[in-house]
Amino acid sequence: MPDYTTRVGNVEILALSDGSIRFTPDDFFPSVPAEAWDPYREYFTPEGEMIMNLGCFLLRSEGKTILIDTGLGIDTGHLDTLDKGKLLTDMEAKGVGRGEVDIVGITHLHIDHVGWNFLYDDGGDSAGSQDSEVERSGEPQATFGNARYWVNNADWRVFTRGALRKRAYIPAQVLPLQEQDILELFEGERQMTGEVSTLPTPGHTPGHTSFLIASQGERAVITGDAIHSRAQAQETHWSPRADSKPDVSAESRKNLLERIENDNAMLISGHFPAPGFGTLVRLEGRRYWQAV
Repeated sequence: MPDYTTRVGNVEILALSDGSIRFTPDDFFPSVPAEAWDPYREYFTPEGEMIMNLGCFLLRSEGKTILIDTGLGIDTGHLDTLDKGKLLTDMEAKGVGRGEVDIVGITHLHIDHVGWNFLYDDGGDSAGSQDSEVERSGEPQATFGNARYWVNNADWRVFTRGALRKRAYIPAQVLPLQEQDILELFEGERQMTGEVSTLPTPGHTPGHTSFLIASQGERAVITGDAIHSRAQAQETHWSPRADSKPDVSAESRKNLLERIENDNAMLISGHFPAPGFGTLVRLEGRRYWQAV
């Protein structure tokens, strides 16, 4: 059984999961030719599908408890899930109370990273399809009632205005952050504690943010959606359909992976196989992510 807890210096990191989603590679990476996947067939199911964990991470640093991302929630919308809505039960099973969380750090404002921001009296926990009109009854209750939710200002501006604001999960899981005065907008690199800081990695969304952990000479990066597939450890120029600016995301990914490799840091991914802890290694001139 994999170990779902690791340490980076004094920082304890607990891997959590909200379930998993699946895609075909041609759907998720439409610009990548089928034959380019030949070196990476081991990353697919026998049916040729990509399975992505919906990982979240709980950090304990300098007396603060920080949750990175809140998963998809119970509604799937357009996403093809294998299982869903596991985050709160996973936290309970691992002995973590929702009231313990001091900070929720959001990598970006896509539906599968904000789905448990709020609970509703009608029993619904997320907003359904990004494109459907789903009405919620009752008042939204912050799932992590003692926390402030950190969101990059560029993402906030884009997702809460214009057409994106009409996606049903935005009024259900995002806008109440401001309405309830629990929103912490940030820009650039900002310290959450002396050991945990935001790290800009734009391109997937305008304000996409990874999180850097640095303690006692050790480092790790929680990459969010700066990287989705283990193949991108080598193929940094591969950008998925969901990237808002593929060229920018490719540059962010290239720079981020070079930094992780040069620093001998841990690469922690919520979409890689759980628990998502690994390092970058070189083999015959190619770079791979290797689980630890």
